[in-house]
Amino acid sequence: MNIIDESGILAISTRLQRLSEQLRKDGALIYKSFDIDFEPKWFPVIFTLHHKKILSVVEIANEIGYTHPSTISLLKELEKQKLIQSKKDKQDERKRLIVLSPKGIELIEKMKPVWELVSKVLGDIADNKNHLLAAINEAEQKIEEQSFYQRALQLKNSKDDAIIL
Repeated sequence: MNIIDESGILAISTRLQRLSEQLRKDGALIYKSFDIDFEPKWFPVIFTLHHKKILSVVEIANEIGYTHPSTISLLKELEKQKLIQSKKDKQDERKRLIVLSPKGIELIEKMKPVWELVSKVLGDIADNKNHLLAAINEAEQKIEEQSFYQRALQLKNSKDDAIIL
């Protein structure tokens, strides 16, 4: 066990990042084993467009929960790979609408069996006595109600008030 593992809740962000990186790395190897040239970081956009068909950049950012600049960066990569196409919105010329390209649609057909396999394996990994996915959902819900930062400020301020009294 290393110091990060021993530090408990204080290192939760580091531990989640480490877990995420491991899943992404293995995900890339899984795609490669199926002869699919695909980066796991592209998944949220590709999966969203597979289900929602046509979305603006802002709508994609909202769907995947990424910042606008991060979303644009991903979209540029996907456009370079010719997996998505963009077109101007007929109602609002400033707005770009994003769709899967024929190459993107073809790729999804190849990936569907992989997604099934990955879902089963991740289901097995997450299905432990502590129910990882349920715990993540609960933590995200709490953060949605009041952010980590807001909670910390509130506690700091209540401690400052206690010192004054």
